[in-house]
Amino acid sequence: MAPLLLPSLLLLALLRALPGTQAACPVPATLKPTEGPRECARLYDKSDAYYENCCAGAQLSLEPGVDLPYLPSDWHRKASSLVVGPRCELTVWSRSGKGGKTRKFSSGTYPRLAEFRLGIFGDWNNAIGALYCKCF
Repeated sequence: MAPLLLPSLLLLALLRALPGTQAACPVPATLKPTEGPRECARLYDKSDAYYENCCAGAQLSLEPGVDLPYLPSDWHRKASSLVVGPRCELTVWSRSGKGGKTRKFSSGTYPRLAEFRLGIFGDWNNAIGALYCKCF
């Protein structure tokens, strides 16, 4: 490898690791539609090993106070990326009826749910079976 190529690759890897450098995922502050109430969170059914390809595919927008112990059938265990709005918190469960493991996501961008552990062998990618979203 060329001597200048190695530092450039290292810099690129560091920039990818910084929060907020994901191109496809919206910034939490932008979760405000032009008309209607603000969004508490938004789920996406696609993610990728490359952060710029995350937060893609179908979207499920959640208003503040939404409580879904049973997700719609097309969203049961399908979420791969999510964004939580400012001053909001999303609580998720691994099973329908608010059963199984639970996790809270505070305001921020989560482009790859595969990076968040669910027990010893699993992760939160395609694992959300119920949710509750609230804003303060």
